[in-house]
Amino acid sequence: MGVALDLQHINKSFGSLRALSDLSFSIDEQTITILMGPNGSGKTTLINVISGFYKPDSGKVIYRGKDITALAPHKIYRAGIARTFQIPALFLKLTILENLLVARKDAKGEGFGRSLFKRLWIDDEREGSEEAFRVLDMVGLSNMWDKSASVLSGGQMKLLEIGRALMSGAQTVLLDEPISGVNPTLAHDIFAKLVTLRNNYGITFFVIEHRLDIALGYVDKVVAMAFGKFLVAGTAQEVVSDKRVVESYLGG
Repeated sequence: MGVALDLQHINKSFGSLRALSDLSFSIDEQTITILMGPNGSGKTTLINVISGFYKPDSGKVIYRGKDITALAPHKIYRAGIARTFQIPALFLKLTILENLLVARKDAKGEGFGRSLFKRLWIDDEREGSEEAFRVLDMVGLSNMWDKSASVLSGGQMKLLEIGRALMSGAQTVLLDEPISGVNPTLAHDIFAKLVTLRNNYGITFFVIEHRLDIALGYVDKVVAMAFGKFLVAGTAQEVVSDKRVVESYLGG
């Protein structure tokens, strides 16, 4: 098993605020890793750095052996990293199926010239639709394919965001609080689907989540940080019982 992401001495400041300070750790391929830490510890800032929304002041982000630190977000996306947001960013007026299709890369009918000649793109369009239905089945939304995204519950919207990430061909998915505001039954279902996607399709997940009572039962590795700094990494039991982690949550 190789290393999906290798974060090397990441620093990021906003004026006088040091959001990330010499942060280094790695994420193995085909694993579910959760990033935990108190509010304001820099978790979302780190996700923004990995996905290219922020550029670090110093340090490197290595993805599968390639330095992606200076790449724009769309190039990181094309390299195989997709992300979701705490508040799902969907096309609410489109159907669930259409939301998946817009995430597909290199669709042959997208260019103006090609779009005028159906024979140039019809087979590709059919293949894209078949792939979208496979993804919908993977995330448990296949029975709602023709419904507007606006009718989905909060948890279903988060499943659709995961589906769009998979539709892009991403092998590494960054999830920002995927079960925030989701009822416990669906929250467990979301994490169970992540396990299935890891096991059956080799997808790597890097997750920010505060609902540790649910999430920790599904993850392979836990990374803890506080005040922008790395604290410890290991199994769930090792990390939550670590004195430094306990003190960071209790303010000690």
